[in-house]
Amino acid sequence: MPESFDVIVIGAGPGGYVAAIRAAQLGMKTACVEMRETLGGTCLNVGCIPSKALLQSSENFEEIGHKFADHGIAVDGVKLDLARMQARKGEVVGANTKGVEFLFKKNKVTWLKGLGKIVSAGKVEVAGEVYEAKNIIIASGSESTPLRGVEVDEKQITTSTGALELDKVPGHLVVIGGGVIGLELGSVWRRLGAQVTVIEFLDRLIPGMDAEVAKQFERVLGKQGIKFKLKSKVTGAVKAADGVTLTVEPAAGGAAEEVKADVVLLAIGRRPYVQGLGLDTAGVALDERGRVKVDGHFATNVPGIYAIGDVIAGPMLAHKAEEEGVAVAEILAGQHGHVNYGAIPGVVYTWPEVASVGATEEELKAQGVAYKVGKFPFTANGRARAMGDLDGFVKILADAKTDKVLGAHILGPDAGTLIAEMVMAIEFGASAEDVARISHAHPTLNEVVKEAALAVGARALHI
Repeated sequence: MPESFDVIVIGAGPGGYVAAIRAAQLGMKTACVEMRETLGGTCLNVGCIPSKALLQSSENFEEIGHKFADHGIAVDGVKLDLARMQARKGEVVGANTKGVEFLFKKNKVTWLKGLGKIVSAGKVEVAGEVYEAKNIIIASGSESTPLRGVEVDEKQITTSTGALELDKVPGHLVVIGGGVIGLELGSVWRRLGAQVTVIEFLDRLIPGMDAEVAKQFERVLGKQGIKFKLKSKVTGAVKAADGVTLTVEPAAGGAAEEVKADVVLLAIGRRPYVQGLGLDTAGVALDERGRVKVDGHFATNVPGIYAIGDVIAGPMLAHKAEEEGVAVAEILAGQHGHVNYGAIPGVVYTWPEVASVGATEEELKAQGVAYKVGKFPFTANGRARAMGDLDGFVKILADAKTDKVLGAHILGPDAGTLIAEMVMAIEFGASAEDVARISHAHPTLNEVVKEAALAVGARALHI
């Protein structure tokens, strides 16, 4: 008799492992399938966590070389030990993945090691063994989107995976794609000494985020030394011993040019990972973009099979997947799991950071919603000036009639942390005045949020 479970989760990334832990907490016999040697999926192994380790290390290197002198700290003979920096990144990743393994043991989640394939509703095959499950949750995540004419080898032409493992600083790094992943990793290698050029098909960076923020963000990154080729597309890549030659054309058509690079990072987005999971055999329906189709309760068209995270519609964010993991486990336990997609923040972990939640101005205009804007710059904040981090601003959008917060957008130091207050405001239906009337400690960066909320009512105090 095959071993039987109440729930089998396919994939141990943030969505999958959280779904498994929550299901086990709710009393269900749970297994989680993972083909990697370590748990945590793309995020913990080759994504969010290692990239943040390198972002932190490279920011430390940048500060010691360029910012400490302003604080009266003279440092001579600074050297980059890239091997140690990469080793530290590995230590950070190892601690996190082992932490998930500990949580599995603590919550009695069975780790089924290997590639999971759905044989039929209620049956999952892993490493030649078939297991039965009352419910199956697909949480297989995503993979880097390929680009025709650009062949990845993870050495000269890399995805984010290879770009995290470079053993020397490239002389010229060309990033294809002006989104989150490309800008974060481009920032890492620029700080460590590389010349960085970003090629983006659209006329702006970070598509989907507020356009005003994106434009100022581009200026800030430009001041840091990153170069941009917007409204451009890469149509070919030729590798040689001394580097890569890219063919770049205007997006609207026109004469092509050649751009030479030591290393190319392909970062044009990610696509759902659905290959080899047996979804066609099981009859699980996909949408026009290859994502698993689900209803409002994460159920697919096949009874007993659910899906969450990057493999379904919505932003490909680890924390979005985690919320869905909790929600689907609670639904299977007969509770009322729910995700408020209007209150999912997005963050770009460069420095300064970019963070956003709720609607952008462009979205509100397209919807015909009347709104008010409150903005406040970090240049007028005492703590930001003491830190020497003056780039950026906070923008809050509120309904013109009700003053309800509809969106918030931040470019500035620690924006990823500051946005949490506005996520809370949107989650609880707060008004801009509610945020403005809350006492914020002084001196803190959070005061910029308060002042932006005051500015919605044209009553900012410190500008």
